[in-house]
Amino acid sequence: MTRLMLHARTGASLLAVLLLFAPFVRADGLPDFTRLVEANSPAVVNISTERKEVVRRGPSRNRDMDEFFRRFFPPDQYPPRERESRSLGSGFIIDKDGYVLTNYHVVEEADSIKVRLSDRRELDAEVVGSDRRSDLALLRVKAEDLPVVKLGSSEKLKVGEWVLAIGSPFGFDYSVTAGIVSAKGRSLPTAQNENYVPFIQTDVAINPGNSGGPLFNLAGEVVGINSQIYSNSGGFMGVSFSIPIDVAMEVVNQLRDSGHVSRGWLGVVIQEVNRDLAESFGLDRPRGALVSKVLDDSPAAKGGLMEGDIITAFNGHAIERSAELPHYVGRVAAGAEAKLDVVRNGERKVIKLKVGELADESETGGPGAGEASQNAIGMSVESLDEAALEQLGIEHGVRVTGVAGVAEAAGIQPGDIILRLNNVVISSVKAFDEAVKNLPAGKSVPVLVQRNGSSVFLALRVPE
Repeated sequence: MTRLMLHARTGASLLAVLLLFAPFVRADGLPDFTRLVEANSPAVVNISTERKEVVRRGPSRNRDMDEFFRRFFPPDQYPPRERESRSLGSGFIIDKDGYVLTNYHVVEEADSIKVRLSDRRELDAEVVGSDRRSDLALLRVKAEDLPVVKLGSSEKLKVGEWVLAIGSPFGFDYSVTAGIVSAKGRSLPTAQNENYVPFIQTDVAINPGNSGGPLFNLAGEVVGINSQIYSNSGGFMGVSFSIPIDVAMEVVNQLRDSGHVSRGWLGVVIQEVNRDLAESFGLDRPRGALVSKVLDDSPAAKGGLMEGDIITAFNGHAIERSAELPHYVGRVAAGAEAKLDVVRNGERKVIKLKVGELADESETGGPGAGEASQNAIGMSVESLDEAALEQLGIEHGVRVTGVAGVAEAAGIQPGDIILRLNNVVISSVKAFDEAVKNLPAGKSVPVLVQRNGSSVFLALRVPE
């Protein structure tokens, strides 16, 4: 009886899904994309840009001209020349006022932008606003009778769902490719080590020229913006990434209203919690974002966050991996109150603080001098004078002068600054020696080090 009821419920659920997507599902249950493409292609656009750049003149194919330059100009002083560079991408119209959404990298530093519609109209576009961190740009064209896409919800998107992309790979307009959602919430750090977009991963074939194009679900709704591929060759290799439409529209609304994007900011440096660190901090398993540095006068500092805290939830959202935290923090308005669940010294705490506004930050570091010490964990250290501490931008610590044994195995390097050992603040060589004496034998303990201006926790396993 139970099995029959289960089959009945499963059948009912399948029927509901088929009815919901009926226009786009074939009789055999496989998706039929033809009507979806016909209905949505007109709102997808091709975007071409031109950019003038000045380049240093080099050798040409004209020997006489090359001889002229060699006689009158040193090689590093050839007169510059102007060159035009062109790029292609995709986009889609989000409302009848002429707003077009695409990627930031498609229109970056462009001097002119052309938008070509499916009816072969070619329109000049202006940039309303752009955001490098999310790789989004909002354009506007002036025209009447514009087709628009229907926006869906990326939050409701499920792994395994069918999705479809329309774009202009390699300049082949209105190419259609399909696949499934492979994963959600993927973190892809930028060159600045920033990460504010929880990407949708798919196996939809995306290639150069698809950037900025829409990703549709079977209901014909846009759920993402095709942005990146993972490739060793520059072409599609089965892994593509799209910006969730929910995240994109939050950016769009700010760009439309003010021309720029404001993001939440805590003012902490975080790192992943691995198995050894989880054990050393008393966690039952690896999870959360470990705070390795709290910036001075930051919202985190004012709110009471401390180095060594492990953030396990932000505003009710569980943090399994450290890369998830910026996704949630960045979407909170500056000045809003946030609730953080943290683990501190093995105890659970709730911290409430006001979120600040994200700004570019940079840190620098440097050297110092003092007395030395060596110990049973294979680490020799020396003290730092006031001048060295000021140059490093820290208030306390000792410098590592040599490593061996378990210290070397933990990843500690000569030149590292030891700030904390087993959650004990290290203010001198004497304090360091005392902390070493009290280390629990056979256990993993956290070590907070500063290296090249950045703070990071390492797990050191104390010998038996």
